[in-house]
Amino acid sequence: MIMDNELKEFLQSLYEIGSDFDSKNKNHSGQMLNITPDTGLFLSILIQATKAKSVLEIGTSNGYSTIWIANALSKSGGRVTTLEVSEKKFIMANDNFKKSGLSKNIDSRLVDVRSYLKDVEKGSIDLIFLDAERPQYVSYWNDLDGVLRVNGLLLVDNALAPKPDELVDFFKVVEDSQRYISQTLQIGKGEMIALKIE
Repeated sequence: MIMDNELKEFLQSLYEIGSDFDSKNKNHSGQMLNITPDTGLFLSILIQATKAKSVLEIGTSNGYSTIWIANALSKSGGRVTTLEVSEKKFIMANDNFKKSGLSKNIDSRLVDVRSYLKDVEKGSIDLIFLDAERPQYVSYWNDLDGVLRVNGLLLVDNALAPKPDELVDFFKVVEDSQRYISQTLQIGKGEMIALKIE
């Protein structure tokens, strides 16, 4: 889906606002921690190339990455379900979704990941984008693996920076399952991409 200039400008503004906010606020949990623009483009290309229609994003923040995903899904009529635990960020993101004009492609939830995943149909998700609290990922694994379809993709942001050691245990769990082919790419702060093969 080719992005129109108005949406490009809105995304650029969101990214700049988030970067400026983070530079002035050192409280990690309160920061926007947005993906980089090249990561957004990478997500968009993957979604369109694989014809994904059902995307699950864990970690909404201010909605910057969600808007990239929703725009990629807009041509196919697909939807992204995005999960956030911070009420402040949830409200901010929903305001940005309205401004983007892509609300119809976004299902925004203020919910804990574990409780949400329990009710998701097995094998119903085409692509999962993980961008939340990295030390928690291992505790999500069984449910994440269950809801992702065979030939679906798992993407993990911040695979190379900051604190890549926080992902060592999670990446080992993915590898040990022997159901995924994975590779870490030098895009943005590092993207681990894994294809579920069985």
